[in-house]
Amino acid sequence: MKKIRAAAVISAVALLATGCSSGGGSAGSADGKGPIKVWLSNNEQEVAWGHAVVDAWNKEHPDEKVTAQEIPAGSSSEEAITAAITAGTAPCLVYNVAPAAVSGWVKQGGLVDLSSMKGGSDYITERGGDLDAYATDGDFYQLPWKSNPVMVMYNKALFQAAGIDPENPKMATYDDFLAGSRAIVASGVQSAIWPAPTSEFYQPWFDFYPLYLAETDGTMLVEDGKATFDSDAGRTVAEFWKTIYDEKLAPNEASTDDAMSAGTTAMQLAGPWAIPSYADTVDVGFMPVPTSDGRENPTTFADSKSVSMFTSCKNQGTAWDFLQFSTNEENDGQLLELTGQMPMRTDLAGTYPDYFSANPAYEAFAKQVEATADVPSIPNSVEAWQAFRDEYSSAVIFGKESIDDFLKTAASKIDKLVAE
Repeated sequence: MKKIRAAAVISAVALLATGCSSGGGSAGSADGKGPIKVWLSNNEQEVAWGHAVVDAWNKEHPDEKVTAQEIPAGSSSEEAITAAITAGTAPCLVYNVAPAAVSGWVKQGGLVDLSSMKGGSDYITERGGDLDAYATDGDFYQLPWKSNPVMVMYNKALFQAAGIDPENPKMATYDDFLAGSRAIVASGVQSAIWPAPTSEFYQPWFDFYPLYLAETDGTMLVEDGKATFDSDAGRTVAEFWKTIYDEKLAPNEASTDDAMSAGTTAMQLAGPWAIPSYADTVDVGFMPVPTSDGRENPTTFADSKSVSMFTSCKNQGTAWDFLQFSTNEENDGQLLELTGQMPMRTDLAGTYPDYFSANPAYEAFAKQVEATADVPSIPNSVEAWQAFRDEYSSAVIFGKESIDDFLKTAASKIDKLVAE
């Protein structure tokens, strides 16, 4: 996204860092009916889905018209939403909420407790199953909407050229993954894998965290109020990535273009959203993230997005009705058809068998969605992830401190943030 003015960015960052309360209490009523506004992600396919759903609703509800627009441009969606909460200009619903940001917005007073809406908790859990990890203090301030399980996407042609079977790469263990990565670079490809080495708080979700979840069978970064990763498993994952960087199998600077399309990397960690991005440029395959022992069906990061309702919404009754309409079985099916992203529904493959039969490239993700975990719902979540990223980058990507110091320092910082 394009950057917004520096003052707005600084304001948004400050709010994310402090969780300061602004935007006031609820401006609307749970029974309020009338026009509402919603914000959508700027993903082209998702925008098309959103406008189709809005048009279908508006035909049947002329007195409760929904108006949709993309999330305003900013350095991140989270900062744009935070700024809107502060200014009291947030829409009724946003269809691109990162679960990591929810606790801060609850603290800020910006979100409606969906559990308090008529049938709220029942609707959310009947649709998605056991979703306790998405609750904040026992209540749902978000409807877990879609999942993008992170897997290893790879360029089949580059694998073939490196002597790796693209249909059965056999890179499930760390040792085998490293051996394959060395062969790729030796074949002349600039990098085997190219995670973004930049400092944004969410970058661990596409390097360390999926492998940590896999190595621990789903242990989240923080559990029971304490960081979990200063452990043998955390050290094993960090050492694996450090080897990747030390051997220059991944660059420690950002790519200036799309490295997969350009052929300058053979692999990246990605979800099903990436499939249409490369449909015309790269013949891609997918495999689970590696583990030290190559276990079957490893857990990975869900990379889910939620829908939240904002307290500035006057007509919350309409917003709740539209939220249920937009996430019913039919519209979830349309989301799957148009975007390839996985609605967070129980028995996804069984609910939409025709789709997965017709789109075999997505079958791996339909299977993977059963073995995922997400970010923990914790106080100061964004700040905790930023503290982790800063220490990880210093030790693993740039080699400025030891792995042990990184794990100890990051865990200590996160424990303090969670305890606030």
